Amino acid sequence: MLSQDGFIVFRHDPGVAAWAEAARRVGEAVLAQGGERRHGGTWFVGVDALPNAPDGSVAGVPLLGAWRDHVRLPITWHPAQLSVVFPGYPLQDADESDAAHRFRRNRDAAHVDGLLPEGPQKRRHLREPHGFILGLPLDDVDASPLVVWQGSHEIMRKAFHGAYAGLAPQDFGDLDVTEVYQQARGKVFDTCERVEVTAAPGQAILLHRHLVHGVAPWDQDAPGDMRMIAYFRPLVDAGDWL
Repeated sequence: MLSQDGFIVFRHDPGVAAWAEAARRVGEAVLAQGGERRHGGTWFVGVDALPNAPDGSVAGVPLLGAWRDHVRLPITWHPAQLSVVFPGYPLQDADESDAAHRFRRNRDAAHVDGLLPEGPQKRRHLREPHGFILGLPLDDVDASPLVVWQGSHEIMRKAFHGAYAGLAPQDFGDLDVTEVYQQARGKVFDTCERVEVTAAPGQAILLHRHLVHGVAPWDQDAPGDMRMIAYFRPLVDAGDWL
Protein backbone atom coordinates (compact mmCIF):
# COMPACT_ATOMS: atom_id res chain seq x y z
CA MET A 1 0.00 0.00 0.00
CA LEU A 2 1.52 3.30 -1.11
CA SER A 3 0.41 5.41 1.85
CA GLN A 4 1.59 2.83 4.40
CA ASP A 5 4.70 1.25 2.86
CA GLY A 6 5.70 3.96 0.42
CA PHE A 7 5.82 1.59 -2.54
CA ILE A 8 3.72 -0.87 -4.53
CA VAL A 9 4.86 -3.69 -6.83
CA PHE A 10 2.06 -4.44 -9.27
CA ARG A 11 1.30 -7.86 -10.71
CA HIS A 12 2.10 -8.76 -14.29
CA ASP A 13 -0.05 -6.94 -16.81
CA PRO A 14 -0.04 -7.77 -20.55
CA GLY A 15 -0.29 -4.08 -21.45
CA VAL A 16 2.69 -3.21 -19.27
CA ALA A 17 4.60 -6.16 -20.75
CA ALA A 18 3.97 -4.93 -24.29
CA TRP A 19 5.28 -1.48 -23.38
CA ALA A 20 8.34 -2.98 -21.66
CA GLU A 21 9.17 -5.09 -24.72
CA ALA A 22 8.95 -2.07 -27.02
CA ALA A 23 10.98 0.04 -24.59
CA ARG A 24 13.61 -2.69 -24.26
CA ARG A 25 14.20 -2.75 -28.01
CA VAL A 26 14.43 1.04 -28.17
CA GLY A 27 16.59 1.09 -25.03
CA GLU A 28 19.09 -1.35 -26.48
CA ALA A 29 19.44 0.86 -29.55
CA VAL A 30 20.00 3.91 -27.31
CA LEU A 31 22.60 2.01 -25.30
CA ALA A 32 24.44 0.99 -28.48
CA GLN A 33 24.93 4.67 -29.33
CA GLY A 34 27.07 5.23 -26.23
CA GLY A 35 26.43 7.84 -23.57
CA GLU A 36 27.55 8.73 -20.07
CA ARG A 37 28.54 5.89 -17.77
CA ARG A 38 29.59 6.33 -14.17
CA HIS A 39 31.15 4.24 -11.43
CA GLY A 40 33.87 2.70 -13.53
CA GLY A 41 31.53 2.17 -16.45
CA THR A 42 29.11 0.01 -14.43
CA TRP A 43 26.12 2.38 -14.61
CA PHE A 44 24.58 3.97 -17.69
CA VAL A 45 22.90 7.05 -16.27
CA GLY A 46 20.39 7.47 -19.07
CA VAL A 47 18.52 10.56 -17.81
CA ASP A 48 15.83 11.48 -20.37
CA ALA A 49 17.36 8.87 -22.68
CA LEU A 50 14.26 6.89 -23.65
CA PRO A 51 12.57 8.63 -26.61
CA ASN A 52 8.98 7.94 -25.59
CA ALA A 53 6.17 10.09 -26.95
CA PRO A 54 4.53 12.87 -24.88
CA ASP A 55 1.71 10.44 -24.02
CA GLY A 56 4.26 7.97 -22.63
CA SER A 57 3.98 5.50 -25.47
CA VAL A 58 7.01 3.88 -27.08
CA ALA A 59 7.02 2.85 -30.74
CA GLY A 60 3.26 3.25 -30.72
CA VAL A 61 2.73 1.00 -27.67
CA PRO A 62 0.68 2.84 -25.01
CA LEU A 63 1.77 3.32 -21.40
CA LEU A 64 -0.83 1.32 -19.47
CA GLY A 65 -1.23 -0.39 -16.10
CA ALA A 66 -3.12 -0.49 -12.82
CA TRP A 67 -0.60 1.94 -11.33
CA ARG A 68 -2.43 4.73 -13.19
CA ASP A 69 -5.24 4.56 -10.64
CA HIS A 70 -2.85 5.52 -7.82
CA VAL A 71 -1.32 8.73 -9.19
CA ARG A 72 -2.20 12.07 -10.72
CA LEU A 73 -1.21 11.58 -14.33
CA PRO A 74 0.85 14.36 -15.94
CA ILE A 75 -0.46 16.16 -18.99
CA THR A 76 2.79 15.40 -20.79
CA TRP A 77 5.24 12.60 -20.03
CA HIS A 78 8.92 13.49 -19.99
CA PRO A 79 11.45 11.15 -21.70
CA ALA A 80 12.05 8.35 -19.21
CA GLN A 81 15.38 7.64 -17.61
CA LEU A 82 16.97 4.49 -18.98
CA SER A 83 18.95 3.20 -15.99
CA VAL A 84 21.25 0.31 -16.88
CA VAL A 85 23.53 -1.42 -14.36
CA PHE A 86 26.37 -3.75 -15.34
CA PRO A 87 28.32 -6.48 -13.49
CA GLY A 88 30.72 -5.08 -10.91
CA TYR A 89 28.54 -2.12 -9.96
CA PRO A 90 29.62 0.04 -8.26
CA LEU A 91 33.26 0.59 -9.11
CA GLN A 92 34.87 3.78 -7.85
CA ASP A 93 35.27 6.75 -10.19
CA ALA A 94 38.51 8.71 -10.08
CA ASP A 95 36.71 11.84 -8.84
CA GLU A 96 34.60 9.99 -6.27
CA SER A 97 35.63 10.25 -2.63
CA ASP A 98 36.22 7.12 -0.57
CA ALA A 99 33.35 8.11 1.72
CA ALA A 100 30.93 8.54 -1.18
CA HIS A 101 31.97 5.20 -2.65
CA ARG A 102 31.52 3.44 0.70
CA PHE A 103 28.05 4.95 1.04
CA ARG A 104 27.14 3.70 -2.42
CA ARG A 105 28.38 0.19 -1.62
CA ASN A 106 27.20 -0.10 1.98
CA ARG A 107 24.04 2.02 1.88
CA ASP A 108 22.98 1.53 -1.75
CA ALA A 109 23.47 5.27 -2.40
CA ALA A 110 20.19 5.79 -0.50
CA HIS A 111 18.47 9.06 -1.37
CA VAL A 112 15.24 10.95 -1.92
CA ASP A 113 14.82 12.06 -5.52
CA GLY A 114 14.75 15.74 -6.36
CA LEU A 115 17.09 16.95 -3.60
CA LEU A 116 20.14 17.69 -5.70
CA PRO A 117 23.69 17.96 -4.30
CA GLU A 118 25.19 21.32 -5.23
CA GLY A 119 28.65 22.83 -5.02
CA PRO A 120 31.88 21.26 -3.74
CA GLN A 121 30.22 20.44 -0.40
CA LYS A 122 27.25 18.72 -2.09
CA ARG A 123 24.64 20.80 -0.26
CA ARG A 124 21.09 19.55 -0.80
CA HIS A 125 18.41 21.73 -2.39
CA LEU A 126 14.99 20.84 -3.73
CA ARG A 127 15.36 21.45 -7.45
CA GLU A 128 13.22 18.71 -9.00
CA PRO A 129 9.97 18.13 -7.07
CA HIS A 130 8.46 14.92 -8.44
CA GLY A 131 4.89 13.78 -8.07
CA PHE A 132 5.85 10.09 -7.96
CA ILE A 133 8.44 7.62 -9.22
CA LEU A 134 7.40 4.86 -11.62
CA GLY A 135 9.83 2.05 -12.39
CA LEU A 136 9.22 -0.29 -15.33
CA PRO A 137 11.61 -3.28 -15.58
CA LEU A 138 12.78 -3.99 -19.12
CA ASP A 139 14.54 -7.32 -18.53
CA ASP A 140 14.41 -10.32 -16.19
CA VAL A 141 17.75 -9.73 -14.45
CA ASP A 142 17.49 -9.63 -10.64
CA ALA A 143 21.07 -8.51 -9.99
CA SER A 144 21.57 -5.03 -8.52
CA PRO A 145 17.91 -4.52 -7.60
CA LEU A 146 16.12 -1.39 -6.52
CA VAL A 147 16.27 -0.99 -2.72
CA VAL A 148 13.68 0.82 -0.60
CA TRP A 149 13.35 1.59 3.09
CA GLN A 150 9.80 0.61 3.91
CA GLY A 151 7.77 3.44 5.44
CA SER A 152 10.63 5.92 5.18
CA HIS A 153 8.44 8.41 3.28
CA GLU A 154 6.64 9.27 6.51
CA ILE A 155 9.87 10.13 8.34
CA MET A 156 11.17 12.18 5.45
CA ARG A 157 7.85 13.97 4.89
CA LYS A 158 7.69 15.02 8.55
CA ALA A 159 11.25 16.35 8.35
CA PHE A 160 10.51 18.28 5.16
CA HIS A 161 7.35 19.80 6.61
CA GLY A 162 9.40 21.11 9.51
CA ALA A 163 12.18 22.42 7.28
CA TYR A 164 9.92 24.29 4.86
CA ALA A 165 7.42 25.60 7.43
CA GLY A 166 6.67 29.28 6.81
CA LEU A 167 8.30 29.34 3.38
CA ALA A 168 6.46 29.99 0.15
CA PRO A 169 6.71 26.99 -2.20
CA GLN A 170 8.56 29.05 -4.79
CA ASP A 171 11.32 29.58 -2.22
CA PHE A 172 11.78 25.93 -1.22
CA GLY A 173 14.71 25.49 -3.58
CA ASP A 174 16.67 28.30 -1.93
CA LEU A 175 16.78 26.51 1.43
CA ASP A 176 19.76 24.28 2.22
CA VAL A 177 18.21 21.18 3.80
CA THR A 178 21.38 19.08 4.00
CA GLU A 179 21.41 18.60 7.77
CA VAL A 180 17.66 18.00 8.02
CA TYR A 181 17.87 15.51 5.17
CA GLN A 182 20.85 13.62 6.57
CA GLN A 183 19.43 13.44 10.10
CA ALA A 184 16.09 12.13 8.86
CA ARG A 185 17.81 9.61 6.59
CA GLY A 186 19.87 8.39 9.55
CA LYS A 187 16.64 7.78 11.45
CA VAL A 188 15.36 5.85 8.45
CA PHE A 189 18.39 3.57 8.52
CA ASP A 190 17.84 2.93 12.23
CA THR A 191 14.10 2.29 12.15
CA CYS A 192 12.93 1.21 8.67
CA GLU A 193 13.30 -2.17 7.02
CA ARG A 194 15.57 -2.32 3.97
CA VAL A 195 13.76 -4.18 1.18
CA GLU A 196 15.23 -5.35 -2.12
CA VAL A 197 12.54 -4.95 -4.77
CA THR A 198 12.62 -7.35 -7.69
CA ALA A 199 10.17 -7.28 -10.57
CA ALA A 200 10.00 -8.57 -14.13
CA PRO A 201 8.86 -7.02 -17.41
CA GLY A 202 5.10 -6.65 -17.25
CA GLN A 203 5.21 -5.46 -13.67
CA ALA A 204 5.42 -1.87 -12.44
CA ILE A 205 6.98 -0.41 -9.29
CA LEU A 206 5.43 2.75 -7.88
CA LEU A 207 7.34 4.75 -5.24
CA HIS A 208 6.13 7.60 -3.05
CA ARG A 209 8.05 10.77 -3.90
CA HIS A 210 9.54 11.02 -0.38
CA LEU A 211 10.62 7.37 -0.12
CA VAL A 212 14.31 6.70 0.58
CA HIS A 213 15.59 4.32 -2.08
CA GLY A 214 18.76 3.25 -3.88
CA VAL A 215 20.40 0.47 -5.89
CA ALA A 216 22.08 -2.61 -4.44
CA PRO A 217 25.56 -3.63 -5.58
CA TRP A 218 25.65 -6.20 -8.37
CA ASP A 219 25.41 -9.75 -7.06
CA GLN A 220 28.48 -11.53 -8.44
CA ASP A 221 26.61 -14.85 -8.52
CA ALA A 222 23.65 -13.50 -10.49
CA PRO A 223 23.29 -14.32 -14.19
CA GLY A 224 22.96 -11.66 -16.85
CA ASP A 225 25.21 -9.02 -18.39
CA MET A 226 23.09 -5.97 -17.49
CA ARG A 227 19.94 -4.88 -15.66
CA MET A 228 17.73 -2.34 -17.42
CA ILE A 229 14.79 -0.35 -16.03
CA ALA A 230 12.90 2.74 -17.18
CA TYR A 231 11.96 5.42 -14.65
CA PHE A 232 9.37 8.17 -14.95
CA ARG A 233 9.46 11.07 -12.46
CA PRO A 234 6.91 13.71 -13.50
CA LEU A 235 7.54 17.15 -12.03
CA VAL A 236 4.96 18.94 -9.88
CA ASP A 237 4.80 22.26 -8.05
CA ALA A 238 6.91 22.37 -4.88
CA GLY A 239 3.80 22.90 -2.78
CA ASP A 240 2.25 19.72 -4.17
CA TRP A 241 5.53 17.87 -3.57
CA LEU A 242 5.43 18.79 0.10
